[in-house]
Amino acid sequence: MKRNHAAYGIVFVAVVACLVFLAWTGGDKRKPVFGDDARVKLRKVSGTVRKGDVLSRLFKRNRLQVADLRRVKEAADGVYDLGKLSSGRPYSMTIDPDDRLSSLTYWIDDDTYLNLSRDGESLTAAIEKVEYEKRQLSFGGVIRDNLVASLGPGRDAVLLALDLSDIFAWDIDFNTDLREGDTFRVVVEGLFAGNTFKKFGDILSAEFINDGQRYLAYRYEVKGNAGYYDAEGRPLKRAFLKAPLNFRRISSHFTGRRFHPILKVYRPHRGIDYVAATGTPVSALGDGVVRFAGRRGGYGKLVIIQHRNNYSTWYGHLSRIEKGIRSGARVEQGDMIGRVGSTGLATGPHLHFEMRVAGRAVNPLTIRTVRAEPLVAGHRTRFREYVVSMDRRLNETAVVDGTSISSMLAAMERK
Repeated sequence: MKRNHAAYGIVFVAVVACLVFLAWTGGDKRKPVFGDDARVKLRKVSGTVRKGDVLSRLFKRNRLQVADLRRVKEAADGVYDLGKLSSGRPYSMTIDPDDRLSSLTYWIDDDTYLNLSRDGESLTAAIEKVEYEKRQLSFGGVIRDNLVASLGPGRDAVLLALDLSDIFAWDIDFNTDLREGDTFRVVVEGLFAGNTFKKFGDILSAEFINDGQRYLAYRYEVKGNAGYYDAEGRPLKRAFLKAPLNFRRISSHFTGRRFHPILKVYRPHRGIDYVAATGTPVSALGDGVVRFAGRRGGYGKLVIIQHRNNYSTWYGHLSRIEKGIRSGARVEQGDMIGRVGSTGLATGPHLHFEMRVAGRAVNPLTIRTVRAEPLVAGHRTRFREYVVSMDRRLNETAVVDGTSISSMLAAMERK
């Protein structure tokens, strides 16, 4: 009987102990501390910055704790100004079950992003560079209407067309010189993240056959400065571009006798009139110093640039002159100096362009400036080897009538 009482006592004590333990563990209503626990399910959101967005608006839209807003600003202080969020830029966030920010990635540009991450109760911020994989890609096509249309639709095709036209800008005027049936080949860097194409890098070499004339370009670095050279190692860049803008047509050529549509008299026309839409950017034809920027009689708004060897260029009828373009300012070839307009004696929007040598007007279309000296002897062997390898790639590239860059890139990603 005593044994039974003892057994009952042991059972009773055990039951009481279990009840006490359960009461103690069940009564703790605190939420678990997640920290870096891999079991935590984070909410992931992504989007693009909308017009007028500020950081607090992004927090509200994604239901984040307001208390984290101050921590984010403190973490980013001195790293990146989050008051400068740009419309259209992508971002992504991870958010914990307590609606606290775990991480934030904001793309500053295509190559750089701000990375914010949580470490306990604090946040750290750093600007990171995208590590792209570079691959050599090649494309070939036939000119139908213009270069942009011949590469197909899409932003990447347009940017590639602009880069290609910039390379040959000293030899080919892509507004007036192109002919139906002209062909091109290009070897270019493709920048990839994994197997996803992100954008084009540098054009490594290119061939353009314009009206039966073959032009070649090879990218080569000298002392860290990259430029484009022909097959003989001569720089493609010259003192002057072939045209200071993208235009629709030439309405008036350089002539000693032209009937003026406003003054109704015959008089010399000492320049070229390029017809283009109001607001079309106008670029400096070459490096130089601004000698005049303002209004002058029939020229309307006018910019005059003084170049080396007594050359000067005149840009008239502008709708506006760019900020910073004033007398004494230095400009480089291709810098935007103003926009097409119809100020002064003009019947419609166009650029009146003149070139003068020692004050005497000359026909801009007949000026062919001399190229710089070719590569020095120390670079020629390595350059020739590079030319041979690039020529091999160019010759292997098929010329396709109806090239679509976007379709070809999509096919690469599917492989």
